[in-house]
Amino acid sequence: MSPLPHRQPKHLSLGSLEAEIIDILWRCTSATAQDIHQQILADPGRELAYASVMTVLHRLEKKGWLGCDRSERAFVWQPLVSKQDVQILRTHDYLQKFLASGSPDIVATFADSLDSTSIETLEAIAQRLKTARENQEGESCT
Repeated sequence: MSPLPHRQPKHLSLGSLEAEIIDILWRCTSATAQDIHQQILADPGRELAYASVMTVLHRLEKKGWLGCDRSERAFVWQPLVSKQDVQILRTHDYLQKFLASGSPDIVATFADSLDSTSIETLEAIAQRLKTARENQEGESCT
Protein backbone atom coordinates (compact mmCIF):
# COMPACT_ATOMS: atom_id res chain seq x y z
CA MET A 1 0.00 0.00 0.00
CA SER A 2 1.39 3.38 -0.98
CA PRO A 3 1.91 6.11 1.61
CA LEU A 4 0.26 9.49 1.22
CA PRO A 5 1.99 11.67 -1.38
CA HIS A 6 4.99 13.56 0.02
CA ARG A 7 4.23 16.76 -1.83
CA GLN A 8 0.96 18.18 -0.60
CA PRO A 9 -0.66 21.52 -1.41
CA LYS A 10 -1.18 23.79 1.60
CA HIS A 11 -4.90 23.98 0.78
CA LEU A 12 -6.89 21.31 -1.04
CA SER A 13 -9.87 23.53 -1.79
CA LEU A 14 -9.89 25.47 -5.03
CA GLY A 15 -12.06 28.13 -6.55
CA SER A 16 -13.65 27.45 -9.94
CA LEU A 17 -11.03 29.36 -11.95
CA GLU A 18 -8.22 27.78 -9.93
CA ALA A 19 -9.64 24.32 -10.68
CA GLU A 20 -10.01 25.17 -14.37
CA ILE A 21 -6.40 26.33 -14.60
CA ILE A 22 -4.98 23.31 -12.76
CA ASP A 23 -7.02 21.04 -15.08
CA ILE A 24 -5.48 22.76 -18.09
CA LEU A 25 -2.01 22.23 -16.65
CA TRP A 26 -2.68 18.57 -15.86
CA ARG A 27 -3.67 18.08 -19.50
CA CYS A 28 -0.74 20.07 -20.94
CA THR A 29 1.87 19.23 -18.23
CA SER A 30 3.20 22.80 -18.56
CA ALA A 31 2.13 26.07 -20.15
CA THR A 32 2.68 29.80 -20.13
CA ALA A 33 0.07 32.15 -18.74
CA GLN A 34 -0.65 33.22 -22.32
CA ASP A 35 -1.28 29.59 -23.35
CA ILE A 36 -3.65 29.11 -20.42
CA HIS A 37 -5.44 32.38 -21.14
CA GLN A 38 -5.93 31.40 -24.80
CA GLN A 39 -7.34 27.98 -23.85
CA ILE A 40 -9.87 29.60 -21.52
CA LEU A 41 -10.86 32.19 -24.15
CA ALA A 42 -11.35 29.39 -26.71
CA ASP A 43 -14.73 28.87 -25.05
CA PRO A 44 -17.15 31.05 -27.09
CA GLY A 45 -18.62 33.88 -25.10
CA ARG A 46 -16.01 33.55 -22.35
CA GLU A 47 -14.31 36.70 -21.14
CA LEU A 48 -11.39 36.77 -18.78
CA ALA A 49 -8.59 39.26 -18.28
CA TYR A 50 -5.02 38.05 -18.69
CA ALA A 51 -4.23 39.68 -15.34
CA SER A 52 -6.82 37.39 -13.70
CA VAL A 53 -4.99 34.34 -15.04
CA MET A 54 -1.70 35.68 -13.68
CA THR A 55 -3.27 36.37 -10.27
CA VAL A 56 -4.65 32.84 -10.06
CA LEU A 57 -1.36 31.29 -11.18
CA HIS A 58 0.50 33.12 -8.42
CA ARG A 59 -2.18 32.12 -5.89
CA LEU A 60 -1.86 28.45 -6.94
CA GLU A 61 1.91 28.72 -6.59
CA LYS A 62 1.56 30.07 -3.03
CA LYS A 63 -0.86 27.25 -2.18
CA GLY A 64 1.70 24.68 -3.35
CA TRP A 65 -0.18 23.50 -6.44
CA LEU A 66 2.13 24.96 -9.13
CA GLY A 67 5.75 25.62 -9.82
CA CYS A 68 7.13 28.13 -12.26
CA ASP A 69 10.24 27.93 -14.43
CA ARG A 70 11.45 31.51 -14.57
CA SER A 71 14.59 30.77 -16.58
CA GLU A 72 12.95 31.48 -19.94
CA ARG A 73 11.65 34.80 -21.21
CA ALA A 74 8.08 33.64 -20.58
CA PHE A 75 7.33 31.95 -17.29
CA VAL A 76 6.37 28.31 -17.74
CA TRP A 77 3.96 26.91 -15.16
CA GLN A 78 3.64 23.23 -14.23
CA PRO A 79 1.66 21.31 -11.62
CA LEU A 80 3.59 20.16 -8.57
CA VAL A 81 1.00 17.53 -7.65
CA SER A 82 -0.65 15.00 -9.91
CA LYS A 83 -4.38 14.64 -10.31
CA GLN A 84 -4.16 11.19 -8.73
CA ASP A 85 -2.24 12.52 -5.71
CA VAL A 86 -4.90 15.19 -5.16
CA GLN A 87 -7.64 12.54 -5.33
CA ILE A 88 -5.76 10.48 -2.73
CA LEU A 89 -5.28 13.49 -0.46
CA ARG A 90 -8.91 14.61 -0.75
CA THR A 91 -10.21 11.10 -0.10
CA HIS A 92 -7.93 10.82 2.94
CA ASP A 93 -9.20 14.17 4.19
CA TYR A 94 -12.85 13.14 3.72
CA LEU A 95 -12.26 9.82 5.47
CA GLN A 96 -10.51 11.50 8.41
CA LYS A 97 -13.41 13.93 8.80
CA PHE A 98 -15.93 11.09 8.59
CA LEU A 99 -14.11 9.00 11.19
CA ALA A 100 -13.64 12.04 13.44
CA SER A 101 -17.37 11.98 14.08
CA GLY A 102 -16.40 9.30 16.59
CA SER A 103 -19.89 7.93 16.62
CA PRO A 104 -20.22 4.19 15.95
CA ASP A 105 -23.93 4.81 15.27
CA ILE A 106 -23.15 7.19 12.40
CA VAL A 107 -20.62 4.77 10.91
CA ALA A 108 -23.07 1.87 11.33
CA THR A 109 -25.87 3.84 9.66
CA PHE A 110 -23.55 4.53 6.75
CA ALA A 111 -22.53 0.87 6.56
CA ASP A 112 -26.18 -0.26 6.59
CA SER A 113 -26.91 1.83 3.52
CA LEU A 114 -24.18 0.24 1.34
CA ASP A 115 -25.01 -1.98 -1.60
CA SER A 116 -23.26 -5.33 -2.23
CA THR A 117 -20.67 -3.80 -4.60
CA SER A 118 -19.70 -1.23 -1.98
CA ILE A 119 -19.42 -3.93 0.66
CA GLU A 120 -17.13 -5.97 -1.61
CA THR A 121 -14.99 -2.88 -2.13
CA LEU A 122 -14.79 -2.27 1.63
CA GLU A 123 -13.86 -5.91 2.22
CA ALA A 124 -11.06 -5.61 -0.36
CA ILE A 125 -9.83 -2.45 1.36
CA ALA A 126 -9.93 -4.18 4.74
CA GLN A 127 -7.88 -7.06 3.34
CA ARG A 128 -5.27 -4.66 1.94
CA LEU A 129 -5.09 -2.88 5.31
CA LYS A 130 -4.64 -6.20 7.10
CA THR A 131 -1.85 -7.21 4.72
CA ALA A 132 -0.14 -3.83 5.06
CA ARG A 133 -0.26 -4.05 8.86
CA GLU A 134 1.12 -7.59 8.81
CA ASN A 135 3.96 -6.43 6.56
CA GLN A 136 4.72 -3.49 8.87
CA GLU A 137 4.74 -5.75 11.91
CA GLY A 138 7.04 -8.20 10.10
CA GLU A 139 9.45 -5.38 9.22
CA SER A 140 9.53 -4.03 12.79
CA CYS A 141 10.46 -7.45 14.16
CA THR A 142 13.55 -7.82 12.00
